[in-house]
Amino acid sequence: MSNNNIQDKVIVITGASSGMGEAAARHLAQQGAKVVLGARRIERLDALVSEIISAGGEALAQATDATRLEDVQALVNGAVGRFGRIDVMINNAGIMPLSAIESLKVDEWSRMIDVNIKGVLHGIAAALPHMKTQASGQFITTSSVAGHLVFPASAVYSGTKYAVRAICEGLRQEVKPYNIRSTILCPGAVKTELLEQISDPAVKAANSDYVGQVGIPADSFARMAAFAISQPEDVDVNEIIFRPTAQHL
Repeated sequence: MSNNNIQDKVIVITGASSGMGEAAARHLAQQGAKVVLGARRIERLDALVSEIISAGGEALAQATDATRLEDVQALVNGAVGRFGRIDVMINNAGIMPLSAIESLKVDEWSRMIDVNIKGVLHGIAAALPHMKTQASGQFITTSSVAGHLVFPASAVYSGTKYAVRAICEGLRQEVKPYNIRSTILCPGAVKTELLEQISDPAVKAANSDYVGQVGIPADSFARMAAFAISQPEDVDVNEIIFRPTAQHL
């Protein structure tokens, strides 16, 4: 394989059992990375690992609930134990049960906060000590176009994604002494399973129709992650916003 600054890097990915995380795992493994995959659905991760290994890549998986710090620590420690280091932590686990605030879906709000915000913090807490010791590494965190704007039924979801951007900007500033890079990826309408989590029928129908019309595939995210990783070590790509060409929001 070509020297793409991805070859042989150890890359940990949360939310890797479907959608953008799965696409990133497959694409980065094809580029020569050693991928360590975490998600709750271990059977899907095992199938993906088998596919990657059969294609000549290196991968391992561990059942991981991003809302549990100990799970994420075990995932990262497993990567370091197997490969000796962690080069990239992709904090990708997220959920998107959109709803109007007046619907008062408090349980869904709490779950979004736990996965979308605490999950990112857990990834940082698990990987940062190793990266500081190495004096190198990169965090890639999934935010959203919704982390830049609010649209009907997105208030709480957008709030979590705004928070992710704030946390990662603070992280970027604080890790300069350790030669660590930090990248935020903000996708627009991407065709994934996220829409299946919307419990409000009208909101789900409206968003499914829109994404069905203009949405781009999950490998668009994988290519953006690969671009950020592949830059020379003295180049820190801090944020990428990408949308379907047809998306107006």
